[in-house]
Amino acid sequence: MLGQFVNAQAQNGGAFGGRSFAHNAALSLVWLAMATSGFVFSEPAPTDLLALGLIVILPVVGLFRPSPLLAILMLLFAGTAASGLVSATLANDTGKAVTHTLVSLFLGGAAFTFAAFIAAKPVAHLRLILNGLTCAAVMVAITGIAGYFDVFAGAEIFTKFGRASGTFKDPNVFGPFLVPAFLYAIHTALERSMKYAAWPLALAGFLAFATFLSFSRGAWMNLILALATYITLSFLTAESNGRRQKIAVLAVLGAGMIAAVVAGALRVEKIAGLVSERASVAQSYDVGPEGRFGGQEKATGLILEYPLGIGAGSFALDHHHEEPHNVYLSMPLNAGWAGAGLYLAAIALTLLLGLKQAFKRTPWQPLILIAFSAFLANVAEGLIIDTDHWRHFYLLMGVIWGAASVPSPYLATNGVHKLRGRIQVASIA
Repeated sequence: MLGQFVNAQAQNGGAFGGRSFAHNAALSLVWLAMATSGFVFSEPAPTDLLALGLIVILPVVGLFRPSPLLAILMLLFAGTAASGLVSATLANDTGKAVTHTLVSLFLGGAAFTFAAFIAAKPVAHLRLILNGLTCAAVMVAITGIAGYFDVFAGAEIFTKFGRASGTFKDPNVFGPFLVPAFLYAIHTALERSMKYAAWPLALAGFLAFATFLSFSRGAWMNLILALATYITLSFLTAESNGRRQKIAVLAVLGAGMIAAVVAGALRVEKIAGLVSERASVAQSYDVGPEGRFGGQEKATGLILEYPLGIGAGSFALDHHHEEPHNVYLSMPLNAGWAGAGLYLAAIALTLLLGLKQAFKRTPWQPLILIAFSAFLANVAEGLIIDTDHWRHFYLLMGVIWGAASVPSPYLATNGVHKLRGRIQVASIA
């Protein structure tokens, strides 16, 4: 897939076209980092090692355009980490708290690096990243489905608690990871004629089915919210009534496809039973003083009592048997009021920048709709799960900031209408 993508890009003047060997090697590493981003059985994961190398390589080879706006993003990450290190001094297990905080800083640094990478050549680099993510999502979805249906001996390693988890340690991360690629497939269908939209729609259905098998209420909500946001923004920002009609038709077809997938799956007794169990608003482990809600009540009390936080990991170690399952409660515990405030500021600014980009006529506008919709869904899911170490969450943040930091002369030089046609994403084919 990478070889075909490189050839297509070289022919069409994309990311690989007219570049030196060093540049093409760096671009290949970016694609590989994205394509391996779903393999996180252990930490550090392969994608972490590649990202660490890219933090050094991309600036050296010139595929990096920093800006004052991106400096603000990095300062927000650094400030959050500094506050987290202060909180770590209050933890019983200081080492664990420091490690957690440094991982957060690394993820922030990777987001900053990918943001500057996108700012250097937004259309081509965004397509490269989304192509790699789609490749990863397909492989992850295959493992999750194979594990759930026990397709081969040993496939059970791709499940957790009877739910598809693929190459992730947690089904609750497996499902949301597939959502950006799901939206990218929908985008591809929109960019093609109806005659050639069947393949990307089939891919979207496949990824939706894999997400369904995670039996994660958060993942289901994530996919539905991301899709609704993407369809709405695509409709509002469409350049013609003809495109709006196409969006409406595909929305109906997509809804019917998802309904058909769910209806077909529910005919399997094993799936129907787990759906019935997972579909309830509150599970047995949610209620009571030792349940999820009880833990969140404890977390709220600790937040009010300790303005500096208690150190990352301390809540599950000393106060409750698990983390709060709400990133907006976890962050004040991990990094104090100041760190949580900076974290919330980073999220709020990302949403504002993303929404502005969503309605701004640029060559990369359709691709930003994908990133913004997926990011918004992850922000919402943070209310029911700890997302502060989700790699794709930071990547989506970097994508939005990178696109927002592209200088105006880029648009003046290249022209919005001239480059708009390059958004066609034949790379999925």
